[in-house]
Amino acid sequence: MQDTPKLGLPGMQAVTLPMLGEALRRAWSDMRRAPLYGLFFASAYVLIGWLLAAVTWGTGQSYWLIFAAVSFPLIGPFAAVGLYEVSRRLERGRPLVLSEILTVVLHQSRRQLPSICAIVIFLFLFWFFLAHMIFALFLGLSTMTNVSSSYEVFLTVNGMTMLLVGSIIGAGFALLLYMITVISLPLLLDREVDFVTAMIVSFTTVTLNPVPMLVWAVFIAVTTFVALLPGFLGLFVTLPLLGHATWHLYDQIQTGEVSFSPHAPAEG
Repeated sequence: MQDTPKLGLPGMQAVTLPMLGEALRRAWSDMRRAPLYGLFFASAYVLIGWLLAAVTWGTGQSYWLIFAAVSFPLIGPFAAVGLYEVSRRLERGRPLVLSEILTVVLHQSRRQLPSICAIVIFLFLFWFFLAHMIFALFLGLSTMTNVSSSYEVFLTVNGMTMLLVGSIIGAGFALLLYMITVISLPLLLDREVDFVTAMIVSFTTVTLNPVPMLVWAVFIAVTTFVALLPGFLGLFVTLPLLGHATWHLYDQIQTGEVSFSPHAPAEG
């Protein structure tokens, strides 16, 4: 039986660096207590990564990567909710029943989570549009070449400028996505609030706690990148760890005091 989400917003206290370490410690404990659930939810990411890599390699058509960018935001929040629910049940001493956990995940399709998925996908598609514009701006007049095999084009002045500009803009989009989702996703599972309010709370939490929240963002980015290198296999460890840790970070900073309007986290 799933819990009924609480009404209203919780109070949010200041985030500290020790909270990040505590979230990771609790996440590692959850992974050891319920390893199969982490493997189950991470397998969706790994299988899609393998499939799209195989199709891209076999056809030589890099546009398949666009489908990857759309697919991951679609399944990501739902997989994360599954991990949040596992951590919540372990914390409350409730039994882990796969059918009940999947019911909680599926129930999110009738709540506010699909709206956040739509926002994420829109931002991803807009980023792809900008990326094509940046490529055309800096390399559109270059001699025709296969950029997937002729890497020297990136060593030209235009090529390096394109990589620099694209990296800066891409990092900006990644930071925006992080700011609106890092707290809003566990908040939407825990509370019955609208997705706009949840994104505002998440964005405000990051802006009022810039140092620990940016450290957390860098940790997520680095560990995820490293996890992709060994054929996506590192995701079997990284994704459950980050999913459980995100729930525990949220759980530490929310005070339980209910407010019915968005408000800023308390400053430490």
